[in-house]
Amino acid sequence: MPLSHPRRSALSEQVIAALRAQITSGEWPVGSRIPTEPELVEQLGVARNTVREAVRALAHNGLLDIRQGSGTYVVATSELAGVMHRRFTDADPRHIAELRSTLESGAAKLAAERRTEKDLKQLDALLLRREEAWESGDTEAFVTADATFHLAVVAASHNDVMTAMYADLGEVLRDWLREDVGEELTPESYLDHTPLVDAIRASDAEAAAAEAAGYPFQCRPGPFTPSGD
Repeated sequence: MPLSHPRRSALSEQVIAALRAQITSGEWPVGSRIPTEPELVEQLGVARNTVREAVRALAHNGLLDIRQGSGTYVVATSELAGVMHRRFTDADPRHIAELRSTLESGAAKLAAERRTEKDLKQLDALLLRREEAWESGDTEAFVTADATFHLAVVAASHNDVMTAMYADLGEVLRDWLREDVGEELTPESYLDHTPLVDAIRASDAEAAAAEAAGYPFQCRPGPFTPSGD
């Protein structure tokens, strides 16, 4: 349904809100290309300049990436996620792995203590989806399935702040995982996450924490080399 036509600044804010809602709701998932400018003009019933202004605003905030000759793509689900992605794009991969290890270990420990039957069913389903994605040989499908599984582990901690922070780091962690697994899925890079789910199901907090802490480093052997002078 076309939007109403109040003064220009308010209309622009309406369009920005409408596009943001498409992103945050998952209608336009991370990595997807959004409709073209003419399509958005038709859908929203506003002028081309208003759509262009809204898209540029969301690109500035880090939710969209405008790629000349290709289209505009979703790169984050919130402004903070966009900031996180820009801030840590060039970070040392080892440091990203350490951050992930710290967050997931703490979350897994809490998940083992607080998980519900609904959480366990969700983890079982996502674990199966992860294995199916691996067997398909589709690297991007596996990255998405793995990231979704780990977010569910964190969500099972029932710590809303930790879950929100992990979600905002989502694209940073997916970039790390893409680099970690490489262009092709190989047996050497496969990590079985069944023991993690088993530990959470058994309410074994220490085992769950240990499992989650070990995953980020199992594919990255080698000594730590300090950066700086």
